[in-house]
Amino acid sequence: MKAIWSQHGRVALERDFWIAVMKAQRDLGVPIPADAIKDYERVKSAIDLVAIAKRERITLHDVKARIEEFSELAKRQFIHLGLTSRDLTENVEQLQIFSALKLVRFKTAAALLALATQAAAHRDLMITGRTHNVPAQPTTLGKRLAMFGQELQIAFARIEELLERYPVRGLKGAVGTQLDQLTLLGNDNAKVDQLESRVIKHLGFHASLGAVGQVYPRSLDFEVVTALHQLGAAAASFATTLRLMAGAGLLTEGFQPGQVGSSAMPHKVNARNCERICGFSTILSGYVTMTGALAGHQWNEGDVSCSVVRRIALPDAFFAIDGLLETYLTVLRQMEAFPAAIAVENERNLPFLATTTILMEAVKRGAGRETAHAAIKEHALAAAKALRSGGDADLLSRLAGDKRLGLGKKALVAILSENARFVGAAPNQVDAFVDDDGDHLAAGDVAELGSDASEGTLLAERFLQLDLRAAELGHVERFAEADVLQFL
Repeated sequence: MKAIWSQHGRVALERDFWIAVMKAQRDLGVPIPADAIKDYERVKSAIDLVAIAKRERITLHDVKARIEEFSELAKRQFIHLGLTSRDLTENVEQLQIFSALKLVRFKTAAALLALATQAAAHRDLMITGRTHNVPAQPTTLGKRLAMFGQELQIAFARIEELLERYPVRGLKGAVGTQLDQLTLLGNDNAKVDQLESRVIKHLGFHASLGAVGQVYPRSLDFEVVTALHQLGAAAASFATTLRLMAGAGLLTEGFQPGQVGSSAMPHKVNARNCERICGFSTILSGYVTMTGALAGHQWNEGDVSCSVVRRIALPDAFFAIDGLLETYLTVLRQMEAFPAAIAVENERNLPFLATTTILMEAVKRGAGRETAHAAIKEHALAAAKALRSGGDADLLSRLAGDKRLGLGKKALVAILSENARFVGAAPNQVDAFVDDDGDHLAAGDVAELGSDASEGTLLAERFLQLDLRAAELGHVERFAEADVLQFL
């Protein structure tokens, strides 16, 4: 991500863009010597950011400074023919966005794989389900993870759809009419269309804007950043719940050898990575606000009032989601549940968690629903008050003695003994999520790799290199190579 958005990387993209335009223009009849193109290619990697900055302090125009620098290096003046600054910057910035979205898509796919693995591993581990953070009904840890995984799936599908239709501005000139290219190519509309098609193909886009002005609509930037925020929101919901569970001692996000939770309190094991995920999500919401303020504020065919905002909001939004996803992957690899602690919580809450099941059983035996609901509520609140006061809760005895329910102690004990029924369809829902997750990733990421095994191997190596780099920094453990290859 850093390479995509670096100033050095941007200049390199611009120079490749200029060379691609020159080659296409020459093929279409513009008198550009082949040797001139070779001269530009020879020096395209000689990127001196200090020299470019020195020129910009004189021109007060970033693109003009980069044109002068590249032309001086090549000792030629054939780049930027028929182009306006926005023909260069809009297309290159969109290429940065497009490339960054593909990297985000890849890391999100990895997170979905890790989530599916954790959900399957904890498919049947019953936990106390909570609404309003209050014990409600039993569920399983796997189902809770699948719940957050499905939200991530939805966000992942949005990224895929956006990548498929994301339109590039193309070569449209100063106000979008392609006047200068038409002049350069003898007013031949067919040649201008061919020129633009070749440039779009060079950039790797699937679509382009046909009636755009000097700038592409800034609402498109808003759409990109909100898609990133949606990804971050899915991870943040997961992280928030893990923070609550870690606080209750039910699991840990992972605690590495030598790690310190607090400089003052030696016992502390904080969910610092989950806190970081939530923080990144908050940052993204700020960039949603910034890009949202730009949408709907275009003057005529375009102006540059948006530039100062976009130069901060776009790269930083991608840095935030990249940091969020890497942290998310770390948590998903290192998290550990504590079944014994979970069982203690379940035992304390189980009679209360089973009240809806008891309600349905009472109705099946002839009790009126509202009558049974009132009776159970009365006894549950009394039992909870007694429990908190150190008295005798014994909810089952209270319920068994109430004729409104028609359920004796034996029947109630039998209901509570059937633990598996209390989680409902949770295990099956986990299975459905894992299967859907695999199908979704197979249809997207694996299909994109094609049938060439070497491509898959290269991508696997890239994934491992990313993970090893993080491991060297002491943040994460290494992915098992088999897991990566299974994903691919």
